[in-house]
Amino acid sequence: MKRITTTLFAMMAALTMMAQMTFEPEGTTLEQASAKAKAENKLIFLDCFTTWCGPCKMMARDVFTQPKVGDFMNPRFVNIKIDMESAYGAPLAKKLQVTAFPTFIIFNADAQEIARFLGSSPADEFIQTVGEKSKDTGSSDLQKRWEQGDRDPQFLLQYLQTLTAAYKADDANLVAEALLEGKEATFAADSTLRAVFMRNITNPFAKSFVHTAKHPEALTEAIGQMPVNMKIQNVLANFQRQLISEQEDGTVKFDQARFDQFQALLKELKIPSAEHYRLQTLITLAEKQKDLDAYLGYVREYLANPALDADDMQLARWAKPFTPQTDKKYVTQMQDILRQRLADIKAGKRKAQTQVGNMRLSRPTDDLLRMVIDAMDGKMPNQ
Repeated sequence: MKRITTTLFAMMAALTMMAQMTFEPEGTTLEQASAKAKAENKLIFLDCFTTWCGPCKMMARDVFTQPKVGDFMNPRFVNIKIDMESAYGAPLAKKLQVTAFPTFIIFNADAQEIARFLGSSPADEFIQTVGEKSKDTGSSDLQKRWEQGDRDPQFLLQYLQTLTAAYKADDANLVAEALLEGKEATFAADSTLRAVFMRNITNPFAKSFVHTAKHPEALTEAIGQMPVNMKIQNVLANFQRQLISEQEDGTVKFDQARFDQFQALLKELKIPSAEHYRLQTLITLAEKQKDLDAYLGYVREYLANPALDADDMQLARWAKPFTPQTDKKYVTQMQDILRQRLADIKAGKRKAQTQVGNMRLSRPTDDLLRMVIDAMDGKMPNQ
């Protein structure tokens, strides 16, 4: 009897495993999935996940294991999961422009993207979304028209809408640049083109961005100075962050050529805070390379520049690499920088911050700086 019961449980477990969503073995590439999809006349379903993503884990635990999900997905798709921070996944994430997790992408058997959607959802909603997305071949058709050179404005707007909905920022920028080509000096008068610029232009070298940075008056008159200033700052800051990347083996890659081009662009645009972007990039690079001598040198250079102003919160963020385990000579130097700021506040040369943007702080920043100084010595608050 015991043997029969054990056998029944094993059979039930096997049936459950068969019913749930079946993924290809770990390490399966998109290219391998494409070969299998062609052989079995199926589509490809790609789960783009990371090991730290909570919603990714929830989908794997609570949704993909449900029999009705497996019944729907397995006959139609070759299902693969790829960690977007793995050696294979990281460059694929960049190629596919995946920046949020989980992202689910549906491909045809040739590994051409049909559609994508983001985020966790209950099983029934997931099945419905996959069903709707897998029937929509519009995205691949639009991509073909773009690749074949179609630049009709109405088509570009349609394609841009699709790319924006799919969070494909790099491709959306290219289409937006094409849409604004030749209209750099006039697009501000058109509400549709204004929206395209504000939402989709992410390349600081784009003609429309360069013109706007040099001549912001027309766009400022249309939508106000603050949105225009924020757009310019965000594009420059986002590009600056892309200059440094951490590799799978732990090394840090710095794109010196693009950095030099960026510096030349800032000079051409006559951006008042050009030195901010240069020094902030070098501070970030030194931090990632764990070169504290260079790090402190760039921080001091930033603080000594009368055209720049690091607020108290920025100083506190710059203190992040310094812990009780850090070489004491570096800790002391950073503490001296913070103590100088406290002395300036006490002398009335500066005022401690009580809010950041629209957020009111629970205590003024001079208290925060004192806490940071103590933390570098391993002291807890009120210790």
